[in-house]
Amino acid sequence: MTTNSQDRDPDIELFVKAGNDGESIGNCPFSQRLFMILWLKGVVFNVTTVDLKRKPADLHNLAPGTHPPFLTFNGEVKTDINKIEEFLEETLSPPKYPKLAAKQRESNTAAKFSAYIKNTRPEANAVLEKGLTKALKKLDDYLNSPLPDEIDADSLEEEKGSERSFLDGSELTLADCNLLPKLHIVKVVAKKYRNYDIPSDMSGVWRYLKNAYTRDEFTNTCAADGEIETAYMDVARRLA
Repeated sequence: MTTNSQDRDPDIELFVKAGNDGESIGNCPFSQRLFMILWLKGVVFNVTTVDLKRKPADLHNLAPGTHPPFLTFNGEVKTDINKIEEFLEETLSPPKYPKLAAKQRESNTAAKFSAYIKNTRPEANAVLEKGLTKALKKLDDYLNSPLPDEIDADSLEEEKGSERSFLDGSELTLADCNLLPKLHIVKVVAKKYRNYDIPSDMSGVWRYLKNAYTRDEFTNTCAADGEIETAYMDVARRLA
């Protein structure tokens, strides 16, 4: 009996940024985002790390002028990250593959972090640090606020805070694939170059990170802390 072609997994190869050794996973939240999505979909795929210092000629021909991440899907090259996410969600769909779209909107701390870490003026540091803390607090409040399906409308008890693991509930979604890699970079880089710790009283943010660190889909697609620190060495300039 032959297998129906529709039952077979598509031929997918993901190309991600390589680390300093040219082989391990490098620091790139966009690469990790797509890596996590494919892992969560449960589809069979290959991963190739691309050393940007000596990009092989065959990759130049495959996706000229394009930096990782990009992927090939049944031989077709796809390079736009947002469009790749939409394509994978649409193509790798139920019943064979899980739906990953989130019902809730994600938080954005990346812009505040970027301004804070790239700043070289000591007099601006306090204001920018305050901006980052405020953005993290907004995320913390969101993670600690119950989602509609966590609220029992018939209960007479006082409403409790949320204990959910991720942005949208107990399972990782596309929103987490986008936010978690960036949030982890914030934690690692801000500590290394600005001695900034995510405040310990932000229980929602810490619960979120700790739950992510228990998931293979996150830890096995993440660059080592040393890779992340090295990647930001020139960006996170010392305060003058």
